[in-house]
Amino acid sequence: MSRINLVDPKSATGTSAELLGDIHAAFGATPNMFKAVANSPAALASMWSSFGALGTGRLGAKLGEQIAVAVADRNDCHYCLAAHTALGRKAGASAQEMAEAQRGQSDDPRTAAALSFVRKLVDARGQIADADITALRVVGYDDQDIVEVIAHVALNLFTNYINVALAVPVDFPGVKLVREAA
Repeated sequence: MSRINLVDPKSATGTSAELLGDIHAAFGATPNMFKAVANSPAALASMWSSFGALGTGRLGAKLGEQIAVAVADRNDCHYCLAAHTALGRKAGASAQEMAEAQRGQSDDPRTAAALSFVRKLVDARGQIADADITALRVVGYDDQDIVEVIAHVALNLFTNYINVALAVPVDFPGVKLVREAA
């Protein structure tokens, strides 16, 4: 049970109503996470615009979803792990690729480097070393890519914290956390 009210899109007003309508149109439903965030029109606008901006970024949807599951697993966020696993599959990732991403792994060297960096960034709360940036550069990431990877992490920390702290009910098919299984 959620620790806060999940805003009913039918009774929402103002900015929240408008954004929940956009979200419903994008998903064909209104996920519970957005219903929780809709309690703050400013937070909802921030989250939704961040998804939109990063969705058109250079890293692409597939890598964005792989980053999301890696971050979700580190933060024990059942909601984001389930949602982004489903979205990753829609973005062209196989079930195996999403399971590997959850562990911070990939057969693709560029993806593996990004996911390794993401896990270090989350675990170290941003306190990374020069060598961590160099490891990204070695596989071809430039400044734009590196900033975009960090932006994906920041957005996913926001969503993870909303879902974990507020106990938002998962409304996507469940996926087992790797950290929980370990």
